[in-house]
Amino acid sequence: MNRQEEFHFVFSKLNEQRQSASKSWLQFLDKSTLRCGVYHLAAGAKDPQQPHAEDEVYYVVSGKSHFEVNGSAIEAGPGSILFVAAGDEHRFMDIEEDLSVLVFFAKDN
Repeated sequence: MNRQEEFHFVFSKLNEQRQSASKSWLQFLDKSTLRCGVYHLAAGAKDPQQPHAEDEVYYVVSGKSHFEVNGSAIEAGPGSILFVAAGDEHRFMDIEEDLSVLVFFAKDN
């Protein structure tokens, strides 16, 4: 891997890699304090997520759904930025349009 490949990523190419692997999740970065991945859920799908041990931020790139954290739900669509504290119950619900999300996980040093 050359130096540029260590810091430059293109969402559409990452999403293609995820799709080629037939998975809903593709992690593309894992550093000492940060992990990043691409998450995809098809319209009508159920989000199987469980609480995580790390804080996380979601950036919705495309699609439309609701997002629930600890029982409170909001609409989520392109441009939505969602924060979830470590241990919080959360999930995407009522997915109306295929959902593609960029996910950032904080890691302890």
